Amino acid sequence: MQQSLKHLGPGNFAIVMGLCGLGLAWARARATMGEGALWTASAIAALAALVFVALLAASLLRWMRHREAVLEDLRHPVRQAFFAAIPISLILLATLAHALLGHASWIAALWWLGCGAQFGVTLWVLARYLRGPAAGLAGLTPVLFIPVVGNVLAPLAGEGLGHAQWAAAQFGLGLFLWPLVLALLWLRLVQQGLWPERLWATTFITVAPPAVVGLAALQMGAPPALAWMSWGLALAFLLLSAALLPRLRRQGFQLPWWGMSFPLAAFAALSLRLQVPGLAIALLALASLTVAGLLLATWRAARGGRLWVPEPVATLAASP
Repeated sequence: MQQSLKHLGPGNFAIVMGLCGLGLAWARARATMGEGALWTASAIAALAALVFVALLAASLLRWMRHREAVLEDLRHPVRQAFFAAIPISLILLATLAHALLGHASWIAALWWLGCGAQFGVTLWVLARYLRGPAAGLAGLTPVLFIPVVGNVLAPLAGEGLGHAQWAAAQFGLGLFLWPLVLALLWLRLVQQGLWPERLWATTFITVAPPAVVGLAALQMGAPPALAWMSWGLALAFLLLSAALLPRLRRQGFQLPWWGMSFPLAAFAALSLRLQVPGLAIALLALASLTVAGLLLATWRAARGGRLWVPEPVATLAASP
């Protein structure tokens, strides 16, 4: 148990992100599928909140008992980015609660806490990169989208909660950083090839920024054409990422596979919002089956003692 706790890193909060994304997609499906979709979204929201509380408690216990392991994650050129999954989980939980329950002061407080923490994490990551990537181009992976582009999530609930100005400001930060990170990732691919095998599934994270940008843009009253352009980009990145599926099947389940869940759910939500004929419901089904499969695989790996173990990743130098 102690060793499992030691290796319970911040990447586990990707589970909460995936569940919240799926819950938002089902909430969006209410217009098409009726009240049953709303009940499904509520059940997923309850599970997401339960998982978040359990992971947060375990993370606090890890800090008290294995502080050196947490500090090592903070210094690691790849794992450091996963800490942004914690504030993003807060933003998504607030967004899902707002979609299901409407305006409430506690939802606004949760949203502000998540947005403020996400803004701080973004500045922290950028400040570290001002000194140069800790491991050069080798330290650049799609995981970097989490801390720097996660800001585009702010308008999804910020508009309805009455904080449109700050939501737009934080959205602008994420929108500015998205193409910069994307360009760095392409440079890394050209010069050094694909990221380490364990992180192959995180390639699907490239789908999330355009999908969320499209949703947020519509929330802020942007022309539908902008959302359709975002949808086209998300579709292209999904098809490119899907080329790695044969390799992933040979690899077997690992925790980074959860990197597929939120992007698929976000793309399904955008497709439902745009009412893409013949495809929106299929994408919702795909996201649902993916999350269900990941939950089952995670449960089996946890029971077998294979989930929270030392990561067999390529060696990357830690930053000072």
